[in-house]
Amino acid sequence: MIDAECVEADREEVRRIGRASLGITGEGGLNVRLRDVIRAGRGWYPITALGALTIVDVFQGQAFGILGPDIADALGLNRAVIAGLAALRLLAVFGSTLPAAAFTQRRPRRAAMSIGAGCAWVITALGIGLSRTGLLLGVWLVLSGIGVGSSEAVHRPLVVDSYPPSGRVRLLAVYRMFNQAGQILAPLLVAILTTVGHFTWRGVFVVISVLTIPAVLFGLGLRDPGVGTYDESALRARVREELPGGDDVVADGDLSGTEVQLGFFEIVRRLLLIPTVRRILVGWAVLGLSFVPLSTYLAFFLQERWGLRAGGRALFAAVLPLFSMAAVAISSRRSEAMLRRDPAELLRRAAFGIGGGAICISLVPLVPSGWFLVMVLLFGAGFALQGLGFPALEASQLSIIPANMRSHASGLAGIYLSAVGGFGGVLLFGSIDRRFGAAGVFPPVGVLGVVAALVLRSGTKTIGTDLDRTVDALVENEQLRALHASGARLAMLACRGIDFAYGTVQVLFDVDFTVDEGEMVALLGTNGAGKSTLLRVVSGLGLPQSGTVRFRGQDITFVDAERRVSMGIVQIPGGKASFGPLTVAENLRVAGYSIGRERRAVEQGIDASFDAFPLLSERRNQLASTLSGGERQMLALSKALILRPRLLVIDELSLGLAPIVVADLLQMVRRINADGTAVVLVEQSVNVALSLVDHAYFMEKGEIRFDGRSEALLGRADLLRSVFLEGSAKAMS
Repeated sequence: MIDAECVEADREEVRRIGRASLGITGEGGLNVRLRDVIRAGRGWYPITALGALTIVDVFQGQAFGILGPDIADALGLNRAVIAGLAALRLLAVFGSTLPAAAFTQRRPRRAAMSIGAGCAWVITALGIGLSRTGLLLGVWLVLSGIGVGSSEAVHRPLVVDSYPPSGRVRLLAVYRMFNQAGQILAPLLVAILTTVGHFTWRGVFVVISVLTIPAVLFGLGLRDPGVGTYDESALRARVREELPGGDDVVADGDLSGTEVQLGFFEIVRRLLLIPTVRRILVGWAVLGLSFVPLSTYLAFFLQERWGLRAGGRALFAAVLPLFSMAAVAISSRRSEAMLRRDPAELLRRAAFGIGGGAICISLVPLVPSGWFLVMVLLFGAGFALQGLGFPALEASQLSIIPANMRSHASGLAGIYLSAVGGFGGVLLFGSIDRRFGAAGVFPPVGVLGVVAALVLRSGTKTIGTDLDRTVDALVENEQLRALHASGARLAMLACRGIDFAYGTVQVLFDVDFTVDEGEMVALLGTNGAGKSTLLRVVSGLGLPQSGTVRFRGQDITFVDAERRVSMGIVQIPGGKASFGPLTVAENLRVAGYSIGRERRAVEQGIDASFDAFPLLSERRNQLASTLSGGERQMLALSKALILRPRLLVIDELSLGLAPIVVADLLQMVRRINADGTAVVLVEQSVNVALSLVDHAYFMEKGEIRFDGRSEALLGRADLLRSVFLEGSAKAMS
């Protein structure tokens, strides 16, 4: 049998190799030119085409923010409604990112989705310009937001996957500079059209619709390169180099049995278990409280405080991104070096930029009325610092998670920014505006920015560990792929390095636990030792904070419990394996639900159960709640006969039962095992457990203290005494 220990190498060396394959070498310098990175990838076209699409992506949102007062006057809406419509559009933007990620997670459709989003902008810009009511305007804004959200989910992952990781931060910075260029061009376009061309706000949106068409046509050549093409694929290749004959083995072998594709909700749940990702998402939420509604109130502030009309507001909005672009251009190489050396440094820079930028913006209302240039410089400093922060934050987040989850992570960030933070910010700033005017919304921006920065900075303590866990999982998976392809026999169940906590209370500590095909294993230990918790991790009812669970070589660590049943893992929880309001026969038929339409197999399993337990046959129409404890356990084991699992996990089979009943139950467990099912038995009774199994594990305080043959455990009175009566331990010695 080959288990996790067979693929354990020098962990630090493996991590070093893995980090280097992902572009994190630990070296301080940066000797790779961006043009060389682009040549080594897919050339200039992907980043340019995506940049052109993000430019027109910005047009509608920017134009709506600048022309908000004009739209409000034309349609008879107040500023709170305009702010609400802007937030609604943003909610549509980021509410559509996760569905977009789900749509692309199985097949490489990200390029097609980017092109489709561009086509949607052409239509929605025209619809906004032709809107006659606030309701119709809201509908078109939502549809526009859905198109933008689709691009938000896939653009940055496409950039990352189209080029080697040695240029990741700089390429994301280039993409952001395209975005900033859109934020410059959009206000200039509005200014020219409204002041020189004397267009109304309706005409502006019609022109935006027409100008979007060339960008969409230019992007028609985009192709999805596949996830992890230049980082995770390089890591796998490097791992195969370390294995004797690894390249040949993996090329010739059948690897389909070593991978389980996580579903959409399983991926989202997996991301939310990463400590650094949780902190980054909270940071996005806090930022959303301030920056989502700020753009709307900024237009009213410029109109009321500084008397700027639509053209002046547009020029003001066009100048600010220049500060951000300059900061991005100057700092991107330094940020790349930070990521190359230590991702924690890059996240620290992100926190500094975001917090410092928010403070600068919050000071704007303090500028005297005649000092317009000072006000512009304060805004410019805030935008410049954010130019340092946001690309660094995006690169930090995308670098520590598996490649197939990057679109989901981008979507979650948007949800936290808009839905969690944005609408809360609309309510908060709306109440502040009613009392203090548009200028009153700026001071809270600084406070919230500092809070967001502190939350993000706390992620520097966890980002290195989270990166190592991602690398470890990739390395382990590739090693097992090669072993599987070479014909090596893997353990049926292999839990490696499991840490688990209920809230802040850690229960399992670096637990390794394996079960071979057809084996019966006893899991013993004190009350509260973590036995039942480990079973929950095995069956999918609990997800570990770290470590992996593999079933027949497949990584199922984050697979839902329902899917694990269909894969062949069934758990019988102690005293909770039946539905009291249902009859015995109904309970058995419910157990067969996971078999699907194989009714004959269910009926055969029910007949086998009644043959094995004649007492159940006599009570087939009796409610389960009226059965004795022993009869309920018989019913629980009968479910295993119906499901015919590959692995049966039993928690406290004999608790509170008479010896004669226990003997019958043990006989049934032996029968199930004889049919080829591996069994894990958690028991308080040493005599019961060790009379049934040859292999035993002993747990204490969340750790495995013993792993070996049953006879050897019987000789460990020091362990048994901590669980059972001291006299029992002496009697067995």
